[in-house]
Amino acid sequence: MSVFLVEDIAAIRDTLIEGMEELAPLQFVGQVGGETAARQWFDTNHDNWDLAIVDLFLTEGSGFGVLKVCQARHPWQKVVVLTSHSQKNILDHCRALGADEVFHKAADVDKLVDFCRSHAHHLATIPRTVQ
Repeated sequence: MSVFLVEDIAAIRDTLIEGMEELAPLQFVGQVGGETAARQWFDTNHDNWDLAIVDLFLTEGSGFGVLKVCQARHPWQKVVVLTSHSQKNILDHCRALGADEVFHKAADVDKLVDFCRSHAHHLATIPRTVQ
């Protein structure tokens, strides 16, 4: 499974990439720290990802803008938010913008790994066509 990561803190990016690639059947195909770079990546890689992991509060732009870009995606592509914020209105806004799941950085990493495993298994059972 191909994963794209949007996270502005380099140490978190590095730790997440290293840990997730060991725990789940996935490979990170790109990583950026801001909204503009994420938009550019999605513009040129529309079909080349299966899962996007997005932080909400970025040094440049926001994860909300990234979620908006991801609304135009294939049915097999999933977008999850990984954030340290837990206010209900923020989480509800993420779901309204199309996030498939929202995970808390401190409490839900195991749930994120389970989601990745489940999505990878699902991808292995469905035909994916790019139109």
